[in-house]
Amino acid sequence: MIQSLLAQHSFIDWSLAFFATFVLGISKAGLRGIDIMNVTIMALVFGSKASTGIVLPILCVADVMAVTYYNRHADWKHFKKLMPWMIAGVLLGWYIGKEINEVFFKRIMAVIILVATVLMIWWERRKSNTLPKGDWFSGIMGVASGFTTMLGNLAGAFSNIYFLILRFPKNEFIGTVSWLFLFINLFKVPFHIFSWETIDSKSIFTDLILLPAMFLGFWVGIRVVRKIQNDNYRKIILALTVLGAVIIFFR
Repeated sequence: MIQSLLAQHSFIDWSLAFFATFVLGISKAGLRGIDIMNVTIMALVFGSKASTGIVLPILCVADVMAVTYYNRHADWKHFKKLMPWMIAGVLLGWYIGKEINEVFFKRIMAVIILVATVLMIWWERRKSNTLPKGDWFSGIMGVASGFTTMLGNLAGAFSNIYFLILRFPKNEFIGTVSWLFLFINLFKVPFHIFSWETIDSKSIFTDLILLPAMFLGFWVGIRVVRKIQNDNYRKIILALTVLGAVIIFFR
């Protein structure tokens, strides 16, 4: 099976896929925003919708590693606020996405990340120190995150906005997001297996080929994140999210 899979794509395709999976590992280690490069490259190699089923199991493994490393930093208050809304967003994304064709799927992915980036830049430029406190903010961002993660594993942009706006410290940011996406990604798995049928034996064998790159990326990411101070971390995450928006919009 593995030999036949390797033969189905060129050396360049596999090189891109390994690089994308390496980037995924770095992202899960804490450099949120860079993950859009993984989404974009995997979609180019395997197709937009099919790639979501290939990426999801790797995300689940990376999430387990992230919560193991950042477990003590999770903010459970915001976890409880966001999780029900994210589940609702996943269900909405599943219902809408199961009938979406490939071209329209790509366009949705591009528009979503562009809107997320514009919102983040707008908020960062505001002079007011007032932070959103109502449930409306958690509801909107939770549904948006769930919807986008179901459609294309793109929830990073909206979760970045939420935690950057609330000015979470670096480790609490990473720890809380890690737990959120471990639960939500596991919740998505049955939909990909039984409804969209994007996870099957072929996609799992593809994951087994790519997993070493994720482990290496996570190891590298942990060491990079350790060296970044809180203030610089906010700027880096914003910059990476903007870069990601540009990449996916023009890909």
